[in-house]
Amino acid sequence: MEDAMNIGQAARATGISAKMIRYYEDSGLIGPVARTQAGYRVYGPRDIHTLGFIKRSRDMGFSVERIGELLQLWRDRSRHSADVKRMALEHVAVLQQRIAELQDMVTTVRTLADCCAGDERPDCPILSDIATGAPLHRPAGKSPMKEKRVKPRACQKTPE
Repeated sequence: MEDAMNIGQAARATGISAKMIRYYEDSGLIGPVARTQAGYRVYGPRDIHTLGFIKRSRDMGFSVERIGELLQLWRDRSRHSADVKRMALEHVAVLQQRIAELQDMVTTVRTLADCCAGDERPDCPILSDIATGAPLHRPAGKSPMKEKRVKPRACQKTPE
């Protein structure tokens, strides 16, 4: 095998750690690879190409389970592109939900930082809100545009 690589070379070539390559093999994303007589893994060009596919899929945020489905479709020359498109659009919806959650987190942390005096006093609205605040993630299906933003409890003035 002229183009064969050991696991360290495969890791460098793909940008995937050796530990993750072993995990992908154990989870079935890549088939069992050839082994030397001493039992060391040997990766050929096809294995490297498959690892590149997995890496790109992970970079796009697909789960290991979904990557397995994508690999099956990739290998199936009689696949329907509609199946791949459906999976991609479902993934877009998941990513949009994550983006909305991250935007909520940014808004909350920024508001808390604005409420903080940032001086030598021990009072800290940031820590108070973290300790007593409600979860930041909105329930699935809730639109961020329809929700009224509420000032975090730590910033609300208490009556004197």
